Amino acid sequence: MSNLIRTVLVLAAASMLVTGGWARFDPAGFATWAGWPNHVHFLHDAGVFQMGIGLMLVAALWWRDVVTLVLGGFVVTNTLHAYNHAADLDLGGRTSDPWLLLVFSMVAAAGLMARRRALAGRVRRTGEEVSA
Repeated sequence: MSNLIRTVLVLAAASMLVTGGWARFDPAGFATWAGWPNHVHFLHDAGVFQMGIGLMLVAALWWRDVVTLVLGGFVVTNTLHAYNHAADLDLGGRTSDPWLLLVFSMVAAAGLMARRRALAGRVRRTGEEVSA
């Protein structure tokens, strides 16, 4: 991977992580800056989704397997999304929402583990180098 591509990944990741973290941890400040209504839960969710994109951009520096990358990103982002729904229950939603989201995270985590095992088996069988 070229230095240009690495630099773009790091800069794009930083922009997503900073703005996503700001929206997640200071929704009122972010809303004021962005000119949006201060809808706390919406900003919490927007923040974790941006942070998830940022983490996937960083992970792309090491993981070359797209299935591993997107499943890992989904597990982290969706689990943070579930946390938001649990933490923001006083703002609305259903008590089942965090649990349903966690079930999807667990299913994706099982898929991620299966993918990692399949890649490890491929490396053992072929001697192929896989950075996943």
